Amino acid sequence: MTESALNRTAYAELVARAQREIDEGLLPSCQFAVGYRGEIVDKATLGDTPAGDDSRYVMFSATKGIVVAAMWQLLSEGAVTLDQRVAEIVPEFGTNEKDGVTVEQLLTHRAGFPRAPLGPPAWSDRGERLKAFANWKVNWEPGSRYEYHTTSAHWVLAEIIERIDSEDYKSAIARRITRPLGLNSMAVGVPPEEQGDIARVRNVGEPATAEEWKAALGVSGFDTGEVTDEALAYFAEPEAIAVGVPGGGGVTNASDLALLYQELLHNSRGLWDAGVLADATGHVRVSEPDFLFAGAAANRGLGVIIAGNDGRAASRGFGHTVGPRAFGHNGAGGQVAFADPDSGLSFAYLTNGNDRHLIRQQRRVAGIASRAARCVS
Repeated sequence: MTESALNRTAYAELVARAQREIDEGLLPSCQFAVGYRGEIVDKATLGDTPAGDDSRYVMFSATKGIVVAAMWQLLSEGAVTLDQRVAEIVPEFGTNEKDGVTVEQLLTHRAGFPRAPLGPPAWSDRGERLKAFANWKVNWEPGSRYEYHTTSAHWVLAEIIERIDSEDYKSAIARRITRPLGLNSMAVGVPPEEQGDIARVRNVGEPATAEEWKAALGVSGFDTGEVTDEALAYFAEPEAIAVGVPGGGGVTNASDLALLYQELLHNSRGLWDAGVLADATGHVRVSEPDFLFAGAAANRGLGVIIAGNDGRAASRGFGHTVGPRAFGHNGAGGQVAFADPDSGLSFAYLTNGNDRHLIRQQRRVAGIASRAARCVS
């Protein structure tokens, strides 16, 4: 273990910041890990958990990082191309003006169907998912604009993985990503009988008032779309975890999530073509404003977000102290996952407390990420 690289003063500040809401009784628990040079240099689990350091958490949209990592392998192998039409791979999808949607548009949230509906019970049956794809309509011309596709695009990406690999997307992701990297806690889809170590999500706190929103951002509220408090709590129910929703239903512990991002930094096992990986994590393809980031540019790569050098990295969930090349994908409820090529650090923070006060939640993410980024000296 490269513990000597850890800045103990900075790490103590990180622990103290993470402990604050636990002590105040706001968050039931949290877990975080700092990675460097392919290893975890330190980690902590705070609060009431089902299995201590072995506890797993629903990572919500941080799940997208695993799914796109599998897609990058398909790109590396030449099994798909960015300009390929999705309907060539999944013919059922090519209806209602979606026949021109490309793989790149799915990965960059420019596909035109950001809120296309798919939920229980249909999402657990592949045939029903394909029917939903055929019924989906576009809200705007694919490729003409950016809008975050909360879950819809990643259902289609999962189907692409299934078509190319001729196996269930959940097992394909395990074969391609988690098993080769030894990420034993990380999974997309966990049977109910294997979920005893997963921390269940609790909605905590009260929503911000209109006055608080106006003081913070100059608006009277925030449209969370399908990411409601009720939906987030349901994602931690046994039947939802078993489905393995590719846009937000994966589970992991913080150490495995930080180790995944270490591998994305170093590619030590050669799972990806170096050029594909560099392009996916280092090339900003979408610079339109994102309301999720308080109007800051989206800074989307191929499925991940890039911190950037415009002073708005904290709005994108990276804190104030990361390098401009940092990349990652956070999740609802305050989950954090990123790697910083400039420092070599990776970091993951997970909690099962979904703070309804989104302004406080965003500030917590910025504070924790900022302290974490200083932990490697």
